[in-house]
Amino acid sequence: MALSGEVGELTEIFQWMSEADSLSAATSPKTSQAVRDELADVALYLVRLADVLGVDLNAAVSSKLASNAAKYPIELSKGVSTKYDQLPKP
Repeated sequence: MALSGEVGELTEIFQWMSEADSLSAATSPKTSQAVRDELADVALYLVRLADVLGVDLNAAVSSKLASNAAKYPIELSKGVSTKYDQLPKP
């Protein structure tokens, strides 16, 4: 639950920003420290959750990246938001 709260605090920073403002939020003097702080909080809670559950986070990320690469081949999915099961068959 704490992880969700921290994600909410991070999201709140971006809630009313334009896309351009969002892209520069980490370097803007007005928001950069808050962005860094909330990203750190999210990362800390996530790492702690993985530790408590006995999940090797590096292995889980590597596995998920491989799974996503298989589901979303670049030549079929680059630049589109189509779900993997709706992509044209190669």
